[in-house]
Amino acid sequence: MTKYFTNIFSVTNLYKKPSIKSEIVTQMIFGDSFSISKRSRNWLKIKIKEDRYNGYIKNQKFSKFLKPTHKVHVLRSNVFSQHNKSKKIKELSFGSKIKVVENKKKYFRFSKGWISKNDVKPIAYKEKNPFRKISIFKNIRYKWGGKSFKGIDCSALIQIFLNFNNKFCPRDAKDQVKFFKKNIKLKKIRKNDIIYWKGHVALAISNKKLIHAYGPMKKTVVMDINQTIKRIEKTAKLKVIGIKRL
Repeated sequence: MTKYFTNIFSVTNLYKKPSIKSEIVTQMIFGDSFSISKRSRNWLKIKIKEDRYNGYIKNQKFSKFLKPTHKVHVLRSNVFSQHNKSKKIKELSFGSKIKVVENKKKYFRFSKGWISKNDVKPIAYKEKNPFRKISIFKNIRYKWGGKSFKGIDCSALIQIFLNFNNKFCPRDAKDQVKFFKKNIKLKKIRKNDIIYWKGHVALAISNKKLIHAYGPMKKTVVMDINQTIKRIEKTAKLKVIGIKRL
């Protein structure tokens, strides 16, 4: 039986190789869980439970597996040392998961402090539209491998909203485009269709506009669909390889 541990840091970088000079391939946000396949004094080789992604993290003191009860549904949520907003000690990003151990008026207590009840939903909660709140990431900076309000990349922007809604989604665009089966033609595109290029992905928020974490603009932006397709073809020499409908 696989033994899992839980990330208790706001963000933990997952590296391609056991070196901080190596590429950050993804991140775990608070509450993500993982198994360990190899240990050294400074590094752990792990597999993330939620998306089965492999890589290396620094050998720190993580928690034994905590089964979450709630998840953060705002862009960032403050964690306080007491339930009266006395001292902010941490910030959790959208999609972070916690195990509530105490309930007091407007706050829940979990392993690292107190969090506003308004900032979380029960773990089983689902939105009818999984991407309803995707615009909360508008203007968040682009970060390769990022998964939080501190920085996010294009495929993570899709993944975190599907994960929040208890749907599996691969981490990388190259795997997502293979995982989602229903293909759509550009002229029939509508809200919530997912547009893929080689190494890039965007979400249609209408039949005219899309949102994506866009490296050349260094942030998450809303753009015209046709103009974006032309721009990426001109600047990166990439054509759309798939438009998927969930």
